[in-house]
Amino acid sequence: MSMPALQIDDVTVKFGGLTAVSQLSVHAEPGVITALIGPNGAGKTTTFNACTGVVRTAAGRVRLGDRRLDKLSTPARAAAGLGRTFQRMELFDSMSVVENVSMGPEGVLSSKRPWGQFWAPASERREIAERTREALSRCQLEAVANRRVRDLSTGQRRLVELARAIASPFRFLLLDEPSSGLDVHETEEFGRVLCEHVRETGIGVLLVEHDMALVADVSSTVYVLDFGRLIWSGPTIEAMTSETVRAAYLGGDVSTEVESHA
Repeated sequence: MSMPALQIDDVTVKFGGLTAVSQLSVHAEPGVITALIGPNGAGKTTTFNACTGVVRTAAGRVRLGDRRLDKLSTPARAAAGLGRTFQRMELFDSMSVVENVSMGPEGVLSSKRPWGQFWAPASERREIAERTREALSRCQLEAVANRRVRDLSTGQRRLVELARAIASPFRFLLLDEPSSGLDVHETEEFGRVLCEHVRETGIGVLLVEHDMALVADVSSTVYVLDFGRLIWSGPTIEAMTSETVRAAYLGGDVSTEVESHA
């Protein structure tokens, strides 16, 4: 099954009189990692929230492949194949690694059936177990599968969160600051696992990330937000030397016109 692209078209999000995201358009292809970067408060997480239905959009559309998502509920968007992680890890600390990971596919699959949370057929239980096993193997978590998540290092916990996302039958992933709290070695390992998953499955990823070394290593295209506006887009290698991008991060003046190098 081919994986879909994520298309964000002219999305605007407002909170009262504040425009948090203004007419943002992003096209993230399947089979590659696309980065969405910018300084704190630029509107990156708000964009993810708009894509997943956590906040309402004032204008614009969100599509996953040929399916429009912006009229759907948050659970319906997940059921349609759009998954995400959060900047602040959302794990169940008192549960084991394997229990945390299995809750991903279990939640998505059960949402597609009436009374899904109360009963699952044997075939679905086998699928959940297989997806969980494969995700644990990909993220090299088999050795700690039965340990409680609260007893793991930050790096291991981030891999548990990634494993839960990739175990789920999602068709596109939004990853919000997945390297937060990781050291250099852990970040490199996270990037290796993520790139391997994308390469082997063809899934697309939109990555919000402050670690520019990770962005440079894993992404092919970068979109840059500042004060809710798209100010730059193009190949990652060009973003690393762009004065517009540098000014946004260092607090200099940036042009009001989008600079595109796509």
